[in-house]
Amino acid sequence: MLVYIHVPFCTTRCAYCAFHSTPLGRNVRPSASPLLRDYVDTLLLELAHWGDRFGGQTVQTVFFGGGTPSLLPSRIIGIVLERLAKYFTLAPKAEITLEANPESLRDKKNAVGYLSAGVNRLSIGIQSMDEGMLRVLGRPHRAKDSLHAVFAAREAGFSNIGVDVMWGLPGQGVRQWLQTLKDITRLNPNHISTYGLTLEAGTSLELDCVEGRLSLPPERDQSIMFMEGAAFLEEHGYLHYEVSNFARMGFQCRHNMGYWEGSDYLGIGPSATSTLHGRRWTNPAAPKAWDAKTRQGRLDGDAEILTPTTRVLELLMLRLRTTRGLRVKAYQKLTGRDLLRDHHKLMQALHENGLIRIRHGYLRLTRNGMLVSNAILADLFERVSSTLELPQPQAMEIN
Repeated sequence: MLVYIHVPFCTTRCAYCAFHSTPLGRNVRPSASPLLRDYVDTLLLELAHWGDRFGGQTVQTVFFGGGTPSLLPSRIIGIVLERLAKYFTLAPKAEITLEANPESLRDKKNAVGYLSAGVNRLSIGIQSMDEGMLRVLGRPHRAKDSLHAVFAAREAGFSNIGVDVMWGLPGQGVRQWLQTLKDITRLNPNHISTYGLTLEAGTSLELDCVEGRLSLPPERDQSIMFMEGAAFLEEHGYLHYEVSNFARMGFQCRHNMGYWEGSDYLGIGPSATSTLHGRRWTNPAAPKAWDAKTRQGRLDGDAEILTPTTRVLELLMLRLRTTRGLRVKAYQKLTGRDLLRDHHKLMQALHENGLIRIRHGYLRLTRNGMLVSNAILADLFERVSSTLELPQPQAMEIN
């Protein structure tokens, strides 16, 4: 089982972000915030609740996501992990990841504290090494903070460090993006996530683009960023193992791999989603509603039963995100059908256009196929649903 813990706080809200989080302000000391104290109380209560329900199960990975989890003092992270180990069985080599903003790791003591608390993997949200791009994104750190954060983490003793960067930003050119990757690889992280910017509804960045104050790079330039960026990272020893993720050998993110392989996961905290034993539910996003449902023990009261349609389409969507691809026999085992035979003409057309490869029983998207994966998957979803005579699903988020 995987465990995800959502930390819904940031110092300020980034211009592109649509995740559930509450800005505390730049001058607020998080440990003194009543909002944070209330959050921790409810979080520990929710942990106890799930411990009573599912206690004893082995947890392979823990992921503190957000928001900005590094706003939590290491002492709190340690308490949460101790409670988790009390109710569940932490695997001997469990991967325990903390997402962190660069400015929160400027002080080496913070990194030392997180390592001592039990965190063994850091995911640092650098996003860009260009000061202008950081201002456009509304990030609270400077490029030099990213340098200090990675160095501090190494000096503290972390041997598994990932960084996140973004491409396709307003005003960004291909050369600028490749320079960002050069700067990032000089830091020698173990893992690099490269996310293409998506304009989320209701964000200030979306409004700026809609009203013409900012504009995204042309589609052709974005395609070049993806293709040349991936080639550059592979040339520098980073294995392209998922659409947006690259890693040194042996440093793939085990938590995210679990998602893509369909593992059960327990989500804790406001707005966190769980999928366990064929059921799925999402915690309320509002802190008061989350607290009330936690105290009532009703967090999964509205759980949905995963339908055959959902299971099949998620198998396709998640496996085809990875460079390993979909094991065709896994589809056949779930549906009783032969995917390649049922959709021979489509597969042939995709293959002839260099968008898929089929080898050793696996169907995978090529790098060109990943560029248009939304269109490929939307077409495949419709055809599969029709072939299996399953109800048409609601629109699914593919990114």
